[in-house]
Amino acid sequence: MEKYLLAIDGQSGLFHPSLLFIHKAFFMSSIDWIVLFGTLIFIVAYGVWKTRGQKDMDSYLRGGSDSKWWTIGLSIMATQASAITFLSTPGQAYTDGMRFIQFYFGLPLAMIIISVFFLPIYYKLKVYTAYEYLESRFDLKTRMLAALIFLVQRGLAAGITIYAPAIILSSLLGWRLGYTTTIIGVLVIIYTVSGGTKAVTQTQKQQMAVMMGGMVIAGLLVIHSLPENVGFVDAMHIAGKMGKLNVVNFDFDLSDRYNFWSGITGAVFLFLSYFGTDQSQVQRYLSGKSLSESRLGLMMNGLLKVPMQFVILFIGAMVFVFYQFNQPPIFFNDTIRTEVAATEQGDKFKELEQQYEETFSAKRVVVDEFVTARHDNDDSAVDKAANRLNTIQAESEDIRNEAKSVIASALPDAETNDKDYIFMNFVMNNLPIGIIGLLFAVIFSAAMSSTSSELNALGSTTTIDFYKRKIKQGLSDHHYLQSSKLFTLIWGIIAIIFASYLSLFENLIQAVNLIGSLFYPIVLGIFVVGFFIKSIKANAVFIAALLSQLLIAILHYLNVNDAAGIFTMGFLWYNAFGCFLVVAISFIIQQIQNLRKN
Repeated sequence: MEKYLLAIDGQSGLFHPSLLFIHKAFFMSSIDWIVLFGTLIFIVAYGVWKTRGQKDMDSYLRGGSDSKWWTIGLSIMATQASAITFLSTPGQAYTDGMRFIQFYFGLPLAMIIISVFFLPIYYKLKVYTAYEYLESRFDLKTRMLAALIFLVQRGLAAGITIYAPAIILSSLLGWRLGYTTTIIGVLVIIYTVSGGTKAVTQTQKQQMAVMMGGMVIAGLLVIHSLPENVGFVDAMHIAGKMGKLNVVNFDFDLSDRYNFWSGITGAVFLFLSYFGTDQSQVQRYLSGKSLSESRLGLMMNGLLKVPMQFVILFIGAMVFVFYQFNQPPIFFNDTIRTEVAATEQGDKFKELEQQYEETFSAKRVVVDEFVTARHDNDDSAVDKAANRLNTIQAESEDIRNEAKSVIASALPDAETNDKDYIFMNFVMNNLPIGIIGLLFAVIFSAAMSSTSSELNALGSTTTIDFYKRKIKQGLSDHHYLQSSKLFTLIWGIIAIIFASYLSLFENLIQAVNLIGSLFYPIVLGIFVVGFFIKSIKANAVFIAALLSQLLIAILHYLNVNDAAGIFTMGFLWYNAFGCFLVVAISFIIQQIQNLRKN
Protein backbone atom coordinates (compact mmCIF):
# COMPACT_ATOMS: atom_id res chain seq x y z
CA MET A 1 0.00 0.00 0.00
CA GLU A 2 1.61 3.24 -1.03
CA LYS A 3 2.40 5.42 1.95
CA TYR A 4 0.93 8.52 0.38
CA LEU A 5 -2.62 7.52 1.22
CA LEU A 6 -1.94 7.32 4.92
CA ALA A 7 -1.71 10.00 7.58
CA ILE A 8 0.92 9.09 10.17
CA ASP A 9 2.54 5.71 10.36
CA GLY A 10 2.66 5.02 14.07
CA GLN A 11 5.49 2.51 13.67
CA SER A 12 7.82 4.46 11.39
CA GLY A 13 6.81 7.96 12.45
CA LEU A 14 6.85 9.12 8.84
CA PHE A 15 4.82 12.17 7.80
CA HIS A 16 2.30 11.42 5.10
CA PRO A 17 0.99 14.22 2.89
CA SER A 18 -2.65 13.20 3.15
CA LEU A 19 -2.56 15.39 6.28
CA LEU A 20 -2.67 18.24 3.81
CA PHE A 21 -6.36 17.37 3.33
CA ILE A 22 -7.15 18.12 6.96
CA HIS A 23 -7.79 21.78 6.19
CA LYS A 24 -10.55 20.69 3.81
CA ALA A 25 -12.02 18.40 6.44
CA PHE A 26 -12.07 21.11 9.12
CA PHE A 27 -13.56 23.74 6.83
CA MET A 28 -16.14 21.50 5.24
CA SER A 29 -19.68 22.59 5.92
CA SER A 30 -21.39 21.00 8.91
CA ILE A 31 -24.30 20.34 6.56
CA ASP A 32 -22.05 18.08 4.47
CA TRP A 33 -21.02 16.14 7.56
CA ILE A 34 -24.63 15.77 8.68
CA VAL A 35 -25.71 14.52 5.24
CA LEU A 36 -22.80 12.07 5.02
CA PHE A 37 -22.84 10.50 8.47
CA GLY A 38 -26.59 10.87 8.90
CA THR A 39 -27.09 8.74 5.79
CA LEU A 40 -24.63 6.08 6.92
CA ILE A 41 -26.04 5.82 10.44
CA PHE A 42 -29.63 5.71 9.16
CA ILE A 43 -28.86 2.84 6.76
CA VAL A 44 -27.18 0.77 9.47
CA ALA A 45 -29.92 1.43 12.02
CA TYR A 46 -32.68 0.75 9.49
CA GLY A 47 -31.12 -2.56 8.47
CA VAL A 48 -30.82 -3.74 12.07
CA TRP A 49 -34.31 -2.58 13.08
CA LYS A 50 -36.14 -3.85 9.99
CA THR A 51 -34.77 -7.40 10.30
CA ARG A 52 -34.74 -7.88 14.06
CA GLY A 53 -35.80 -11.29 15.32
CA GLN A 54 -34.34 -13.55 12.59
CA LYS A 55 -34.72 -17.02 14.13
CA ASP A 56 -34.24 -19.59 11.36
CA MET A 57 -31.96 -20.36 8.44
CA ASP A 58 -34.56 -19.78 5.73
CA SER A 59 -35.30 -16.22 6.81
CA TYR A 60 -31.61 -15.46 7.38
CA LEU A 61 -30.22 -16.91 4.13
CA ARG A 62 -33.22 -16.46 1.78
CA GLY A 63 -34.96 -13.58 3.47
CA GLY A 64 -38.06 -15.68 4.04
CA SER A 65 -38.52 -16.02 0.27
CA ASP A 66 -41.00 -13.13 0.14
CA SER A 67 -39.23 -10.45 -1.94
CA LYS A 68 -41.15 -8.81 -4.79
CA TRP A 69 -39.68 -8.42 -8.28
CA TRP A 70 -38.83 -4.73 -8.00
CA THR A 71 -37.09 -5.30 -4.66
CA ILE A 72 -35.08 -8.12 -6.25
CA GLY A 73 -34.20 -5.93 -9.22
CA LEU A 74 -33.00 -3.07 -7.03
CA SER A 75 -31.04 -5.48 -4.85
CA ILE A 76 -29.31 -7.03 -7.87
CA MET A 77 -28.40 -3.60 -9.24
CA ALA A 78 -27.20 -2.33 -5.87
CA THR A 79 -25.02 -5.42 -5.39
CA GLN A 80 -23.23 -4.81 -8.67
CA ALA A 81 -23.09 -1.01 -8.34
CA SER A 82 -20.25 -0.77 -5.84
CA ALA A 83 -18.40 2.39 -4.84
CA ILE A 84 -15.94 1.48 -7.57
CA THR A 85 -18.72 2.15 -10.09
CA PHE A 86 -19.13 5.73 -8.91
CA LEU A 87 -15.42 6.39 -8.36
CA SER A 88 -13.93 4.82 -11.47
CA THR A 89 -16.61 5.02 -14.14
CA PRO A 90 -16.69 8.85 -14.45
CA GLY A 91 -12.88 8.86 -14.58
CA GLN A 92 -13.01 6.12 -17.21
CA ALA A 93 -15.21 8.33 -19.40
CA TYR A 94 -13.06 11.40 -18.73
CA THR A 95 -9.89 9.71 -19.98
CA ASP A 96 -11.15 7.08 -22.41
CA GLY A 97 -14.62 8.18 -23.46
CA MET A 98 -17.87 6.26 -23.06
CA ARG A 99 -16.81 3.08 -24.86
CA PHE A 100 -16.88 1.21 -21.53
CA ILE A 101 -20.69 1.08 -21.91
CA GLN A 102 -20.17 -1.68 -24.51
CA PHE A 103 -19.15 -3.95 -21.65
CA TYR A 104 -22.84 -4.05 -20.63
CA PHE A 105 -24.35 -4.71 -24.07
CA GLY A 106 -24.56 -8.45 -23.38
CA LEU A 107 -26.28 -8.04 -20.01
CA PRO A 108 -29.92 -8.33 -21.24
CA LEU A 109 -29.04 -11.51 -23.16
CA ALA A 110 -27.37 -12.99 -20.08
CA MET A 111 -30.47 -12.20 -17.97
CA ILE A 112 -32.69 -14.04 -20.46
CA ILE A 113 -30.45 -17.12 -20.47
CA ILE A 114 -30.32 -17.23 -16.66
CA SER A 115 -34.09 -16.79 -16.39
CA VAL A 116 -34.75 -19.64 -18.82
CA PHE A 117 -32.10 -22.20 -17.81
CA PHE A 118 -30.64 -21.40 -14.38
CA LEU A 119 -33.54 -20.16 -12.28
CA PRO A 120 -35.95 -23.10 -12.76
CA ILE A 121 -33.30 -25.56 -11.59
CA TYR A 122 -32.45 -23.53 -8.48
CA TYR A 123 -36.12 -23.20 -7.57
CA LYS A 124 -36.86 -26.85 -8.22
CA LEU A 125 -34.03 -27.98 -5.91
CA LYS A 126 -34.84 -25.27 -3.31
CA VAL A 127 -31.15 -24.59 -2.79
CA TYR A 128 -29.58 -22.11 -0.38
CA THR A 129 -26.50 -21.74 -2.60
CA ALA A 130 -25.90 -22.28 -6.31
CA TYR A 131 -23.22 -24.85 -5.58
CA GLU A 132 -25.62 -27.33 -3.96
CA TYR A 133 -26.83 -28.12 -7.48
CA LEU A 134 -23.35 -29.27 -8.51
CA GLU A 135 -23.32 -32.08 -5.93
CA SER A 136 -26.64 -33.43 -7.18
CA ARG A 137 -25.38 -33.25 -10.77
CA PHE A 138 -21.75 -34.31 -10.24
CA ASP A 139 -20.32 -35.00 -6.76
CA LEU A 140 -19.18 -33.36 -3.54
CA LYS A 141 -15.65 -32.49 -4.68
CA THR A 142 -16.96 -30.60 -7.73
CA ARG A 143 -19.39 -28.67 -5.55
CA MET A 144 -16.65 -27.77 -3.08
CA LEU A 145 -14.24 -26.78 -5.85
CA ALA A 146 -16.74 -24.31 -7.33
CA ALA A 147 -17.60 -23.00 -3.87
CA LEU A 148 -13.90 -22.59 -3.06
CA ILE A 149 -13.26 -20.63 -6.27
CA PHE A 150 -16.17 -18.38 -5.33
CA LEU A 151 -14.81 -17.82 -1.82
CA VAL A 152 -11.37 -16.88 -3.17
CA GLN A 153 -12.44 -14.44 -5.88
CA ARG A 154 -15.34 -12.91 -3.95
CA GLY A 155 -13.21 -12.57 -0.83
CA LEU A 156 -10.70 -10.57 -2.90
CA ALA A 157 -13.44 -8.46 -4.46
CA ALA A 158 -14.93 -7.68 -1.03
CA GLY A 159 -11.61 -6.17 -0.02
CA ILE A 160 -11.59 -3.95 -3.11
CA THR A 161 -15.14 -2.71 -2.52
CA ILE A 162 -14.13 -1.59 0.98
CA TYR A 163 -10.81 -0.16 -0.18
CA ALA A 164 -12.23 2.15 -2.87
CA PRO A 165 -14.22 4.52 -0.61
CA ALA A 166 -11.59 4.19 2.10
CA ILE A 167 -9.19 6.08 -0.16
CA ILE A 168 -11.58 9.03 -0.15
CA LEU A 169 -12.26 9.14 3.57
CA SER A 170 -8.56 8.69 4.39
CA SER A 171 -7.68 11.68 2.24
CA LEU A 172 -10.63 13.69 3.53
CA LEU A 173 -10.00 13.18 7.24
CA GLY A 174 -6.27 12.53 7.25
CA TRP A 175 -6.86 9.15 8.84
CA ARG A 176 -4.70 6.10 8.37
CA LEU A 177 -6.16 3.88 5.68
CA GLY A 178 -6.41 0.97 8.12
CA TYR A 179 -8.65 2.99 10.43
CA THR A 180 -10.92 3.98 7.55
CA THR A 181 -11.33 0.48 6.13
CA THR A 182 -12.12 -0.78 9.63
CA ILE A 183 -14.88 1.80 10.14
CA ILE A 184 -16.50 1.06 6.77
CA GLY A 185 -16.22 -2.68 7.29
CA VAL A 186 -17.66 -2.54 10.80
CA LEU A 187 -20.69 -0.50 9.64
CA VAL A 188 -21.48 -3.14 7.04
CA ILE A 189 -20.82 -6.06 9.39
CA ILE A 190 -23.26 -4.71 12.01
CA TYR A 191 -26.43 -4.98 9.93
CA THR A 192 -25.32 -7.83 7.66
CA VAL A 193 -24.51 -10.14 10.57
CA SER A 194 -27.63 -9.04 12.41
CA GLY A 195 -30.24 -9.44 9.66
CA GLY A 196 -28.72 -11.57 6.90
CA THR A 197 -30.26 -11.55 3.43
CA LYS A 198 -33.33 -9.54 4.38
CA ALA A 199 -31.19 -6.80 5.95
CA VAL A 200 -29.12 -6.62 2.78
CA THR A 201 -32.22 -6.46 0.55
CA GLN A 202 -34.06 -3.90 2.67
CA THR A 203 -31.14 -1.48 3.00
CA GLN A 204 -30.30 -1.70 -0.70
CA LYS A 205 -33.57 0.03 -1.62
CA GLN A 206 -32.53 3.10 0.35
CA GLN A 207 -28.97 2.86 -0.92
CA MET A 208 -30.08 2.78 -4.57
CA ALA A 209 -32.23 5.87 -4.00
CA VAL A 210 -29.25 7.72 -2.51
CA MET A 211 -26.89 6.53 -5.23
CA MET A 212 -28.93 7.40 -8.30
CA GLY A 213 -30.44 10.54 -6.78
CA GLY A 214 -27.01 11.86 -5.90
CA MET A 215 -25.49 11.06 -9.30
CA VAL A 216 -28.37 12.67 -11.22
CA ILE A 217 -28.02 15.82 -9.12
CA ALA A 218 -24.25 15.80 -9.75
CA GLY A 219 -24.82 15.47 -13.50
CA LEU A 220 -27.26 18.40 -13.54
CA LEU A 221 -24.84 20.53 -11.53
CA VAL A 222 -21.97 19.75 -13.91
CA ILE A 223 -24.00 21.04 -16.85
CA HIS A 224 -25.25 24.01 -14.80
CA SER A 225 -21.62 24.91 -13.97
CA LEU A 226 -20.74 25.48 -17.63
CA PRO A 227 -20.49 29.10 -18.87
CA GLU A 228 -23.79 30.87 -19.55
CA ASN A 229 -23.28 30.85 -23.29
CA VAL A 230 -22.62 27.08 -23.33
CA GLY A 231 -25.76 24.98 -23.43
CA PHE A 232 -26.32 21.25 -23.13
CA VAL A 233 -26.17 20.75 -26.91
CA ASP A 234 -22.89 22.68 -27.04
CA ALA A 235 -21.47 20.42 -24.34
CA MET A 236 -22.56 17.35 -26.30
CA HIS A 237 -20.82 18.63 -29.43
CA ILE A 238 -17.59 19.37 -27.54
CA ALA A 239 -17.58 15.92 -25.94
CA GLY A 240 -18.36 14.27 -29.27
CA LYS A 241 -15.73 16.15 -31.28
CA MET A 242 -13.11 15.37 -28.62
CA GLY A 243 -13.84 11.63 -28.67
CA LYS A 244 -15.66 11.24 -25.36
CA LEU A 245 -18.99 10.01 -26.80
CA ASN A 246 -17.43 6.98 -28.49
CA VAL A 247 -20.25 4.69 -27.39
CA VAL A 248 -19.96 1.90 -30.00
CA ASN A 249 -16.98 0.42 -31.80
CA PHE A 250 -17.62 -2.43 -34.25
CA ASP A 251 -13.94 -3.15 -34.98
CA PHE A 252 -13.07 -6.73 -34.00
CA ASP A 253 -9.87 -6.70 -31.95
CA LEU A 254 -8.99 -9.32 -29.33
CA SER A 255 -6.57 -6.92 -27.65
CA ASP A 256 -9.30 -4.29 -27.18
CA ARG A 257 -10.96 -4.56 -23.79
CA TYR A 258 -14.12 -2.72 -24.73
CA ASN A 259 -15.80 -3.03 -28.12
CA PHE A 260 -19.15 -4.29 -29.37
CA TRP A 261 -17.89 -7.83 -29.90
CA SER A 262 -16.27 -8.23 -26.48
CA GLY A 263 -19.49 -6.83 -24.96
CA ILE A 264 -21.81 -9.40 -26.56
CA THR A 265 -19.42 -12.36 -26.24
CA GLY A 266 -16.82 -12.20 -23.48
CA ALA A 267 -18.94 -9.95 -21.29
CA VAL A 268 -22.00 -12.21 -21.75
CA PHE A 269 -20.00 -15.09 -20.28
CA LEU A 270 -18.85 -12.87 -17.42
CA PHE A 271 -22.45 -11.85 -16.69
CA LEU A 272 -23.65 -15.45 -16.92
CA SER A 273 -21.00 -16.38 -14.38
CA TYR A 274 -21.65 -13.44 -12.10
CA PHE A 275 -25.44 -13.42 -12.09
CA GLY A 276 -25.93 -17.15 -12.64
CA THR A 277 -23.26 -18.79 -10.45
CA ASP A 278 -21.95 -16.12 -8.05
CA GLN A 279 -23.67 -16.61 -4.72
CA SER A 280 -23.67 -12.86 -3.96
CA GLN A 281 -26.14 -12.44 -6.85
CA VAL A 282 -27.89 -15.82 -6.73
CA GLN A 283 -28.80 -15.14 -3.10
CA ARG A 284 -30.52 -11.91 -4.18
CA TYR A 285 -33.06 -13.58 -6.47
CA LEU A 286 -33.47 -16.78 -4.43
CA SER A 287 -35.27 -14.52 -1.93
CA GLY A 288 -38.14 -13.99 -4.43
CA LYS A 289 -41.74 -14.96 -3.64
CA SER A 290 -41.86 -17.09 -6.78
CA LEU A 291 -40.01 -18.05 -9.92
CA SER A 292 -41.88 -15.35 -11.83
CA GLU A 293 -40.92 -12.63 -9.33
CA SER A 294 -37.25 -13.61 -9.57
CA ARG A 295 -37.37 -13.62 -13.37
CA LEU A 296 -38.95 -10.17 -13.42
CA GLY A 297 -36.25 -8.92 -11.04
CA LEU A 298 -33.53 -10.20 -13.37
CA MET A 299 -35.24 -8.62 -16.38
CA MET A 300 -35.47 -5.31 -14.53
CA ASN A 301 -31.72 -5.44 -13.97
CA GLY A 302 -31.10 -6.29 -17.62
CA LEU A 303 -33.20 -3.37 -18.85
CA LEU A 304 -32.08 -0.67 -16.39
CA LYS A 305 -28.41 -1.44 -15.82
CA VAL A 306 -27.27 -0.23 -19.26
CA PRO A 307 -29.06 3.17 -18.94
CA MET A 308 -27.69 3.51 -15.39
CA GLN A 309 -24.11 2.97 -16.56
CA PHE A 310 -24.73 5.30 -19.50
CA VAL A 311 -25.76 8.08 -17.10
CA ILE A 312 -22.67 7.62 -14.93
CA LEU A 313 -20.34 7.54 -17.95
CA PHE A 314 -22.09 10.57 -19.42
CA ILE A 315 -21.48 12.48 -16.19
CA GLY A 316 -17.77 11.69 -16.60
CA ALA A 317 -17.90 13.04 -20.17
CA MET A 318 -19.58 16.22 -18.93
CA VAL A 319 -16.90 16.61 -16.24
CA PHE A 320 -14.40 16.49 -19.11
CA VAL A 321 -16.32 19.29 -20.88
CA PHE A 322 -16.39 21.28 -17.62
CA TYR A 323 -12.60 21.14 -17.51
CA GLN A 324 -12.37 22.53 -21.03
CA PHE A 325 -13.66 25.81 -19.56
CA ASN A 326 -12.06 25.53 -16.11
CA GLN A 327 -8.40 24.84 -15.39
CA PRO A 328 -7.98 21.18 -14.34
CA PRO A 329 -5.07 20.04 -12.18
CA ILE A 330 -2.21 18.40 -14.01
CA PHE A 331 -2.68 15.43 -11.67
CA PHE A 332 -5.97 14.74 -9.90
CA ASN A 333 -4.57 13.21 -6.71
CA ASP A 334 -3.92 16.38 -4.70
CA THR A 335 -1.96 14.52 -2.05
CA ILE A 336 0.67 13.17 -4.42
CA ARG A 337 0.77 16.42 -6.40
CA THR A 338 1.61 18.37 -3.26
CA GLU A 339 4.15 15.81 -2.12
CA VAL A 340 6.09 15.72 -5.39
CA ALA A 341 6.38 19.52 -5.30
CA ALA A 342 8.45 19.17 -2.12
CA THR A 343 10.98 16.75 -3.66
CA GLU A 344 14.08 17.34 -5.77
CA GLN A 345 11.84 16.93 -8.82
CA GLY A 346 9.60 19.73 -7.58
CA ASP A 347 11.00 22.42 -9.89
CA LYS A 348 10.59 20.19 -12.93
CA PHE A 349 7.02 19.38 -11.87
CA LYS A 350 6.21 23.08 -11.40
CA GLU A 351 7.57 23.82 -14.87
CA LEU A 352 5.24 21.19 -16.30
CA GLU A 353 2.33 22.67 -14.35
CA GLN A 354 3.13 26.07 -15.88
CA GLN A 355 3.24 24.53 -19.38
CA TYR A 356 -0.04 22.75 -18.67
CA GLU A 357 -1.69 26.03 -17.63
CA GLU A 358 -0.39 27.81 -20.72
CA THR A 359 -1.69 25.00 -22.93
CA PHE A 360 -5.06 25.22 -21.21
CA SER A 361 -5.19 28.98 -21.83
CA ALA A 362 -4.62 28.36 -25.54
CA LYS A 363 -7.23 25.61 -25.57
CA ARG A 364 -9.72 27.84 -23.76
CA VAL A 365 -9.58 30.35 -26.62
CA VAL A 366 -10.20 27.60 -29.17
CA VAL A 367 -13.11 26.17 -27.15
CA ASP A 368 -14.76 29.60 -27.23
CA GLU A 369 -14.18 29.77 -30.98
CA PHE A 370 -15.79 26.33 -31.32
CA VAL A 371 -18.89 27.42 -29.40
CA THR A 372 -19.16 30.65 -31.40
CA ALA A 373 -18.84 28.79 -34.71
CA ARG A 374 -21.53 26.34 -33.61
CA HIS A 375 -23.90 29.15 -32.69
CA ASP A 376 -23.22 30.72 -36.10
CA ASN A 377 -23.88 27.37 -37.83
CA ASP A 378 -20.47 27.64 -39.50
CA ASP A 379 -19.63 23.95 -40.06
CA SER A 380 -16.26 24.71 -41.62
CA ALA A 381 -15.19 26.80 -38.63
CA VAL A 382 -16.54 24.14 -36.27
CA ASP A 383 -14.42 21.43 -37.89
CA LYS A 384 -11.37 23.66 -37.94
CA ALA A 385 -11.75 24.52 -34.25
CA ALA A 386 -12.37 20.87 -33.39
CA ASN A 387 -9.14 19.81 -35.09
CA ARG A 388 -7.19 22.48 -33.20
CA LEU A 389 -8.90 21.43 -29.97
CA ASN A 390 -7.83 17.83 -30.36
CA THR A 391 -4.29 18.87 -31.26
CA ILE A 392 -3.98 21.01 -28.13
CA GLN A 393 -5.65 18.30 -26.05
CA ALA A 394 -3.03 15.81 -27.26
CA GLU A 395 -0.32 18.27 -26.21
CA SER A 396 -1.97 18.56 -22.79
CA GLU A 397 -2.00 14.79 -22.41
CA ASP A 398 1.68 14.64 -23.35
CA ILE A 399 2.45 17.13 -20.59
CA ARG A 400 0.32 15.13 -18.14
CA ASN A 401 2.16 11.95 -19.05
CA GLU A 402 5.49 13.70 -18.56
CA ALA A 403 4.28 14.88 -15.15
CA LYS A 404 3.38 11.30 -14.26
CA SER A 405 6.93 10.25 -15.19
CA VAL A 406 8.29 12.93 -12.85
CA ILE A 407 6.01 11.61 -10.09
CA ALA A 408 7.22 8.07 -10.69
CA SER A 409 10.83 9.26 -10.46
CA ALA A 410 10.30 11.40 -7.36
CA LEU A 411 7.94 9.03 -5.54
CA PRO A 412 8.65 5.46 -6.71
CA ASP A 413 5.89 3.96 -4.55
CA ALA A 414 3.20 6.41 -5.68
CA GLU A 415 0.35 5.39 -8.00
CA THR A 416 0.64 7.50 -11.17
CA ASN A 417 -2.78 6.60 -12.56
CA ASP A 418 -5.24 9.19 -11.28
CA LYS A 419 -8.46 8.05 -13.03
CA ASP A 420 -10.09 7.09 -9.75
CA TYR A 421 -9.49 10.58 -8.29
CA ILE A 422 -11.02 12.62 -11.11
CA PHE A 423 -14.63 12.60 -9.95
CA MET A 424 -13.64 12.95 -6.28
CA ASN A 425 -11.51 15.98 -7.11
CA PHE A 426 -14.33 17.60 -9.08
CA VAL A 427 -16.85 17.00 -6.28
CA MET A 428 -14.68 18.46 -3.52
CA ASN A 429 -13.62 21.55 -5.44
CA ASN A 430 -16.69 22.51 -7.45
CA LEU A 431 -19.98 21.33 -5.91
CA PRO A 432 -22.00 23.42 -3.42
CA ILE A 433 -22.55 22.89 0.30
CA GLY A 434 -24.65 19.84 1.11
CA ILE A 435 -24.14 18.23 -2.30
CA ILE A 436 -20.56 17.31 -1.39
CA GLY A 437 -21.83 15.35 1.60
CA LEU A 438 -24.53 13.76 -0.57
CA LEU A 439 -21.99 12.60 -3.17
CA PHE A 440 -19.78 11.10 -0.49
CA ALA A 441 -22.90 9.39 0.88
CA VAL A 442 -23.45 7.98 -2.64
CA ILE A 443 -20.01 6.41 -2.63
CA PHE A 444 -20.29 4.97 0.86
CA SER A 445 -23.82 3.71 0.24
CA ALA A 446 -22.56 1.91 -2.84
CA ALA A 447 -19.67 0.40 -0.91
CA MET A 448 -21.97 -0.79 1.85
CA SER A 449 -24.57 -2.27 -0.52
CA SER A 450 -22.12 -4.37 -2.53
CA THR A 451 -19.99 -5.34 0.46
CA SER A 452 -23.00 -6.48 2.49
CA SER A 453 -24.12 -8.75 -0.36
CA GLU A 454 -20.63 -10.19 -0.65
CA LEU A 455 -20.25 -10.87 3.07
CA ASN A 456 -23.77 -12.34 3.21
CA ALA A 457 -22.93 -14.71 0.34
CA LEU A 458 -19.49 -15.62 1.71
CA GLY A 459 -21.00 -16.48 5.08
CA SER A 460 -23.83 -18.56 3.63
CA THR A 461 -21.52 -20.45 1.21
CA THR A 462 -19.06 -21.26 3.98
CA THR A 463 -21.88 -22.50 6.19
CA ILE A 464 -23.92 -24.48 3.65
CA ASP A 465 -21.25 -25.84 1.31
CA PHE A 466 -18.47 -26.55 3.81
CA TYR A 467 -19.46 -26.36 7.48
CA LYS A 468 -22.91 -27.98 7.34
CA ARG A 469 -22.09 -30.37 4.50
CA LYS A 470 -18.67 -31.62 5.58
CA ILE A 471 -17.55 -30.39 9.00
CA LYS A 472 -20.62 -30.45 11.31
CA GLN A 473 -23.54 -32.47 9.96
CA GLY A 474 -26.97 -33.01 11.46
CA LEU A 475 -27.01 -30.19 14.02
CA SER A 476 -29.92 -27.87 14.80
CA ASP A 477 -31.20 -25.07 12.58
CA HIS A 478 -30.32 -22.59 15.32
CA HIS A 479 -26.73 -23.82 15.36
CA TYR A 480 -26.31 -23.25 11.62
CA LEU A 481 -27.98 -19.83 11.92
CA GLN A 482 -25.41 -18.79 14.50
CA SER A 483 -22.64 -20.33 12.38
CA SER A 484 -23.74 -18.24 9.39
CA LYS A 485 -23.51 -15.10 11.49
CA LEU A 486 -20.08 -16.10 12.77
CA PHE A 487 -18.72 -16.86 9.28
CA THR A 488 -20.14 -13.59 7.96
CA LEU A 489 -18.29 -11.79 10.74
CA ILE A 490 -15.05 -13.66 9.95
CA TRP A 491 -15.27 -12.82 6.25
CA GLY A 492 -15.93 -9.20 7.13
CA ILE A 493 -12.73 -9.12 9.17
CA ILE A 494 -10.78 -10.81 6.34
CA ALA A 495 -12.11 -8.23 3.84
CA ILE A 496 -11.06 -5.38 6.13
CA ILE A 497 -7.55 -6.82 6.50
CA PHE A 498 -7.21 -7.34 2.74
CA ALA A 499 -8.48 -3.81 2.03
CA SER A 500 -5.92 -2.38 4.45
CA TYR A 501 -3.04 -3.79 2.42
CA LEU A 502 -4.40 -3.49 -1.12
CA SER A 503 -2.47 -1.57 -3.79
CA LEU A 504 -4.15 0.23 -6.68
CA PHE A 505 -4.58 -1.52 -9.98
CA GLU A 506 -4.59 0.50 -13.22
CA ASN A 507 -8.19 1.31 -12.51
CA LEU A 508 -10.40 0.01 -9.70
CA ILE A 509 -13.38 -0.95 -11.86
CA GLN A 510 -11.04 -2.83 -14.18
CA ALA A 511 -9.52 -4.56 -11.15
CA VAL A 512 -12.89 -6.03 -10.18
CA ASN A 513 -13.61 -7.16 -13.74
CA LEU A 514 -10.12 -8.67 -14.02
CA ILE A 515 -10.52 -10.71 -10.83
CA GLY A 516 -13.88 -11.94 -12.07
CA SER A 517 -12.48 -12.79 -15.49
CA LEU A 518 -9.74 -14.92 -13.93
CA PHE A 519 -12.08 -17.06 -11.83
CA TYR A 520 -15.66 -16.81 -13.12
CA PRO A 521 -15.21 -18.67 -16.45
CA ILE A 522 -14.16 -21.88 -14.70
CA VAL A 523 -17.24 -21.96 -12.48
CA LEU A 524 -19.47 -21.08 -15.43
CA GLY A 525 -17.91 -23.90 -17.47
CA ILE A 526 -18.77 -26.38 -14.71
CA PHE A 527 -22.39 -25.18 -14.68
CA VAL A 528 -22.66 -25.22 -18.48
CA VAL A 529 -21.50 -28.84 -18.53
CA GLY A 530 -23.93 -29.65 -15.72
CA PHE A 531 -26.91 -28.02 -17.42
CA PHE A 532 -26.37 -28.99 -21.05
CA ILE A 533 -24.00 -31.97 -21.44
CA LYS A 534 -25.41 -34.85 -19.42
CA SER A 535 -22.91 -37.38 -20.76
CA ILE A 536 -19.98 -35.74 -18.94
CA LYS A 537 -19.46 -37.05 -15.42
CA ALA A 538 -17.90 -35.70 -12.23
CA ASN A 539 -14.25 -36.73 -12.58
CA ALA A 540 -13.96 -35.35 -16.10
CA VAL A 541 -15.36 -31.93 -15.26
CA PHE A 542 -13.36 -31.72 -12.02
CA ILE A 543 -10.04 -32.36 -13.77
CA ALA A 544 -11.02 -30.05 -16.62
CA ALA A 545 -11.81 -27.24 -14.18
CA LEU A 546 -8.39 -27.53 -12.49
CA LEU A 547 -6.55 -27.61 -15.82
CA SER A 548 -8.56 -24.70 -17.21
CA GLN A 549 -7.90 -22.54 -14.17
CA LEU A 550 -4.18 -23.21 -14.57
CA LEU A 551 -4.30 -22.36 -18.29
CA ILE A 552 -6.17 -19.09 -17.66
CA ALA A 553 -3.56 -18.12 -15.05
CA ILE A 554 -0.76 -18.89 -17.53
CA LEU A 555 -2.52 -16.94 -20.29
CA HIS A 556 -2.88 -13.90 -18.04
CA TYR A 557 0.78 -14.14 -17.02
CA LEU A 558 1.80 -14.18 -20.69
CA ASN A 559 -0.48 -11.22 -21.42
CA VAL A 560 1.04 -9.16 -18.64
CA ASN A 561 4.66 -10.09 -19.28
CA ASP A 562 4.73 -10.46 -23.07
CA ALA A 563 6.59 -7.42 -24.38
CA ALA A 564 6.38 -8.68 -27.98
CA GLY A 565 2.57 -8.68 -27.90
CA ILE A 566 2.26 -12.25 -29.16
CA PHE A 567 -0.24 -13.29 -26.48
CA THR A 568 -2.28 -10.08 -26.48
CA MET A 569 -5.86 -10.73 -25.37
CA GLY A 570 -8.22 -8.38 -23.53
CA PHE A 571 -9.14 -9.91 -20.20
CA LEU A 572 -12.89 -9.91 -20.98
CA TRP A 573 -12.18 -12.61 -23.55
CA TYR A 574 -10.94 -14.87 -20.72
CA ASN A 575 -14.59 -15.46 -19.81
CA ALA A 576 -15.56 -17.08 -23.11
CA PHE A 577 -12.18 -18.80 -23.52
CA GLY A 578 -12.12 -20.23 -19.98
CA CYS A 579 -15.68 -21.54 -20.21
CA PHE A 580 -14.87 -23.15 -23.57
CA LEU A 581 -11.76 -24.76 -22.08
CA VAL A 582 -13.75 -26.41 -19.27
CA VAL A 583 -16.35 -27.75 -21.70
CA ALA A 584 -13.82 -28.94 -24.31
CA ILE A 585 -11.33 -30.50 -21.88
CA SER A 586 -14.03 -32.24 -19.85
CA PHE A 587 -15.52 -33.65 -23.08
CA ILE A 588 -12.12 -34.99 -24.18
CA ILE A 589 -11.40 -36.51 -20.76
CA GLN A 590 -14.82 -38.14 -20.65
CA GLN A 591 -14.27 -39.67 -24.09
CA ILE A 592 -10.91 -41.07 -22.96
CA GLN A 593 -12.52 -42.52 -19.84
CA ASN A 594 -15.29 -44.08 -21.92
CA LEU A 595 -12.74 -45.69 -24.25
CA ARG A 596 -10.87 -47.17 -21.31
CA LYS A 597 -14.07 -48.67 -19.92
CA ASN A 598 -14.90 -50.22 -23.27
